[in-house]
Amino acid sequence: MRLEYFQMLDAVVDINRDAGNLRATSNVPLESPVFEGHFPGHPLVPGVLLFETMAQASGYLLLALNRFQRMPFFANSKSANFRSFVRPGDALEIDARQIHAGSGYAVTSAQIKRDGEIVCDSQLMFRLVHFPVPALEQHVRAEGLRLGFLEED
Repeated sequence: MRLEYFQMLDAVVDINRDAGNLRATSNVPLESPVFEGHFPGHPLVPGVLLFETMAQASGYLLLALNRFQRMPFFANSKSANFRSFVRPGDALEIDARQIHAGSGYAVTSAQIKRDGEIVCDSQLMFRLVHFPVPALEQHVRAEGLRLGFLEED
């Protein structure tokens, strides 16, 4: 997890296109400028970054399901539940599952666990569009390679 660069996932460890789900891992760094202000003496990963982590796992799932032909852009969330704090050094497991797709949109359910306990979950909606510029497609494909679930062509 590189908080300052919004690289929230470290690896995709399992993807099942037939079942429409993905599992990723992320290790919260021990130190980050983010923790200097959130909160002094009591560092916590901001909830908005945990939400971003679920959105990224969902987004990579949708990219894989669409064979990297359409880019998912976050559109809506019906809910976001934060059940526990996430601290520096925590090892996280992120699960995302597609629950609906159609008319250029997809809905996912995502959750983050630490030591088997759910720390947050959400339902997210994405709009699926063709990549607007080649540079974005190249970047997303490079991230797929970095995360270990996209094979080089």
